[in-house]
Amino acid sequence: MRLLRLLVPATLLIATGCHSAFIDATIGNRTDKPISLVELDYPSASFGTQTLAPGQDFHYRFKVLGSANLKLIYTDTANLEHDIPGPRLGEGDEGAMTVTIAPTGPQWVLHLSNRPTN
Repeated sequence: MRLLRLLVPATLLIATGCHSAFIDATIGNRTDKPISLVELDYPSASFGTQTLAPGQDFHYRFKVLGSANLKLIYTDTANLEHDIPGPRLGEGDEGAMTVTIAPTGPQWVLHLSNRPTN
């Protein structure tokens, strides 16, 4: 019985456990030309890829530490660098985010909730 009293709290701790908040991000190229040097800056870090072909998606998962606005940077086929500010992220945000690079410019779609950090 004593063992059971020790196991129940431990099992509950494992079942409820700590939850880390991550964002599943997708950057998609919906132009008819490749883009290069694609970078997405987010609070405390950045990620990216060398090239995105027309119709191609790049997926990345990250954790937000701190709060700041997103920024998308990429280079088009005319070698022109685009530096586009995006929405704000806060520490503890989690969910999904899609940045679609279209001929008219990037479109940001965020499906996020905010959880307190552990």
